[in-house]
Amino acid sequence: MTARPILSPADSARIAAAVGAAEAHANGEIVTVVSRQSDSYADVALAWSALVAGLALLALNAAPAFYLALADRVLGLWGHEWTVREVLGLALAVATVKFAGMWLILLYRPARLALTPRTIRAGRVRARAAMAFHLGAQDRTDGATGVVIYLSMAERRAEIIADAAIAAKVAPEVWGDAMHAMLDHFRKDRVADGMIAGVAAVGKVLAEHMPRDSKPANELPDGPIEL
Repeated sequence: MTARPILSPADSARIAAAVGAAEAHANGEIVTVVSRQSDSYADVALAWSALVAGLALLALNAAPAFYLALADRVLGLWGHEWTVREVLGLALAVATVKFAGMWLILLYRPARLALTPRTIRAGRVRARAAMAFHLGAQDRTDGATGVVIYLSMAERRAEIIADAAIAAKVAPEVWGDAMHAMLDHFRKDRVADGMIAGVAAVGKVLAEHMPRDSKPANELPDGPIEL
């Protein structure tokens, strides 16, 4: 089943027009990338599930009499004498149920994202943006003048990565205004407006540091890329 596009054709055309306008005044190629999510965070879900299972085993170890009596009542085993094998089997069953239950809960993406530490989310978005830059812009222009504006929808985070010639002239913190302009719109689910604002801000920086000359224009597509 084909996923529904993130951007409408009209919004894609608006972004492409903004990119063309920005590139008209600078020796830079702007590539916009919109991703639904930068990572599945399956390892985070696995870690949480293992932690919950481990905590259940610790609780069983801390108060075995209480939990064995509880198991007796639940299973109708009044006065049952538990063997070592039965206790181990109970522990395995409890850990398995706890692990599976937490895993099922974290199949719900918002819950998985909410339980993923912010630093991990930021790192995964940055890594996916770097991959998008490598595939979509790095060393693909005359003079290494590509810039990728990357948005990850699920994490509500954006990244701007510039190729070597631009990075040599523009410090990373200079992109702060562009990031701020984008995120104000993204937080209100105005994806296209955010991208257009980001493109305009990036274009302004490029025009200041790398004004247009005789360099070949439009070396990379203007339209947004969806992942």
